[in-house]
Amino acid sequence: MSRIDRLDPAWLDAQYDNRARVPEHPAVFERWRQASRLAREGARCQLDIAYGDGADERLDVFPAAQPGAPVLVFIHGGYWRAFDKADHSFVAPSFVADGAAVVVPNYSLCPAASIEQIALQLTRVVAWVARHAAGFGADPSRIALAGHSAGGHLAAMLLCCRWKEVDADLPLLPVQGALGISGLYDLEPIRLTPFLAADLQLTPASVKRLSPAFFPRPKRPLYAVVGGDESEEYLHQNQLIRDQWGPTAVPVCETLVGHHHFSILSNLADPAGRLHDLALRLLGLR
Repeated sequence: MSRIDRLDPAWLDAQYDNRARVPEHPAVFERWRQASRLAREGARCQLDIAYGDGADERLDVFPAAQPGAPVLVFIHGGYWRAFDKADHSFVAPSFVADGAAVVVPNYSLCPAASIEQIALQLTRVVAWVARHAAGFGADPSRIALAGHSAGGHLAAMLLCCRWKEVDADLPLLPVQGALGISGLYDLEPIRLTPFLAADLQLTPASVKRLSPAFFPRPKRPLYAVVGGDESEEYLHQNQLIRDQWGPTAVPVCETLVGHHHFSILSNLADPAGRLHDLALRLLGLR
């Protein structure tokens, strides 16, 4: 489609409304909740740890069995306005079994918070992990990110962070890399998508500040993957970050056949899944 067609509001609603595109989404979300409850009941974990002063600034830690493990920080999606870390504990057990610790943070949600504020909260998550990893038996020099949808956007933002401005005591590059799963890297079409506009309150100026596709390419890699059954716009977003950042910064740019926007997360949790393998590579476990 032409750029003008891509900015048609009705078309954008159809492209970005994943719940409408996946009618069975309530059953998927219920499976996430049940699997997450079982994960917390069956695993050693530390829940609701404060990483900041805000009421929403809490995270869950699933430690690895052995000391010196790498840490995977999983950032949930939901268009910056939905879901909770408790819905995503199911991601952790297979990574713990493979020798990684897993951290799943919460963050404030739009419209109570802006996307800028959420991105800054996630810098505090990484800073907390870097400072406290040794306390739960992990290696603070081996932190990797995985983010789904809006979480993929936040992971890409973190790759571009000037960390010394967050905290002078942090390493220059505390994150080893990120896996963006169905990520959003250009927020201009999101700004123009009617069903999201009231909650996200994006402006042309904030889009410029919050679209990592147009930032200088980071020094750590982003692996970008999208489901083959996702909309044209999601496929476009995934290819855009590769086109803008190039193959050195985005060495993996793939489409996962047979997955829609929500089912793709099962591939991350599956020990035999391609996403699981890519995350292990970022963690140095493959």
